[in-house]
Amino acid sequence: MARQPLRLGVVGGRRGGSFTVALEHLRKRVRLTAICDLSDEVIGQWKQAHPGIAAFKDFSQMLAADACDAVIIATPMSLHAKQSVAAMRAGKHVLSEVTACVTHAEAMSLVRAVRDTGVTYMMAENYTYMRPHMMVLNMVRKGVFGDLTYAEGMYLHDCRSLVYLPDGTMTWRGDARRDMPSCNCYPTHSLGPVAQWMGINKEDRIATVYSASAPPLAIAAYTRDRFGPKHPGAKPGYWSLGDSNSVIVRTKLGRVIYLRFDANSVRPHHAAVHELQGTSAVFRTQVDVRDEPLVWIDGRSPGGEARGRRKRGNVSYPSAWEKLSKYAADFEHPRWKKHMATALKAGHGGGDFFELEDFIDAIDGRAPSPIDVYDAVAWSSVTWLSEKSEKTGRAERAYDYTAHRG
Repeated sequence: MARQPLRLGVVGGRRGGSFTVALEHLRKRVRLTAICDLSDEVIGQWKQAHPGIAAFKDFSQMLAADACDAVIIATPMSLHAKQSVAAMRAGKHVLSEVTACVTHAEAMSLVRAVRDTGVTYMMAENYTYMRPHMMVLNMVRKGVFGDLTYAEGMYLHDCRSLVYLPDGTMTWRGDARRDMPSCNCYPTHSLGPVAQWMGINKEDRIATVYSASAPPLAIAAYTRDRFGPKHPGAKPGYWSLGDSNSVIVRTKLGRVIYLRFDANSVRPHHAAVHELQGTSAVFRTQVDVRDEPLVWIDGRSPGGEARGRRKRGNVSYPSAWEKLSKYAADFEHPRWKKHMATALKAGHGGGDFFELEDFIDAIDGRAPSPIDVYDAVAWSSVTWLSEKSEKTGRAERAYDYTAHRG
């Protein structure tokens, strides 16, 4: 049990700032006490907004000081595993931004740290908490979808403008696109909701991963148009990470999951494209992010050939999609019913509030971590498995991290 209120430190002040609204709503249970960032400007902004907060530029000094009981790791993803392990070894509970790790070795270091220290670890995958995703989860648990067979998850977000600083030098995102081999390097937003719907690491698990990437043409064209043809990034050969990656995951139960990661292509933003297919229902996100998600339930929605068959003579009524919101009265997730107003004020579609509340609950022993270290490393493993698949040209077998559960 943690002392109340929980003393919380944020590592990475720019991205970590998204949690401030959620912190305010949970102020009776958690108190912001420390900030760690390399930038004096960022530290100054946090100190001005939160007088009395302890500030650090050195992460090891923050861990050595008695300034917090838990930390949010909100730094670039290449640092997540190393910093999470260091924090746990120092006795701090960890809420890590995605992805949890980028190699199998890092995954094992996280698993060992959790087992050795007994502290709470949770990955902050906020897409699992979005209102439609939690409603679908509730429908799955109530049997509306029947047996699940197939799912899709796509992160489609044109991030080319985030690759460069105004003078043409690259940010850490640019360095990653230049140096990281072709793979799905950011899989958990797409996979997280699907993994919970399908019970990955419960009744099912990831079995194999096959990956294929498109060439890096869009990022090279963007560089050429913005900085001229002499810029190194104007040539496709400069980049290792392709514009668009497609992954096929097969689960132990034979289900198929299609994942797409695309952060370069010229297209409108839609970072939460999902589909879930069952034997009696299907859910689908619309192409335009402004449009409502859709659902069709056999026997309840218009048309269909199985249960609830409706015919005029020998002609069936045509099947027709319905808005998911039509079924909110029956299937809204209980947590969204309870916290709707508060969640909508927090970031990432309510995710920042729910995940912080779940993190505190796990530390207090009220409930297990809903995205524990085994979920975190399994979902993140698509990164290195897809990288290996790109090199071998075949589906790569996934490692069963749950075998290390105590």
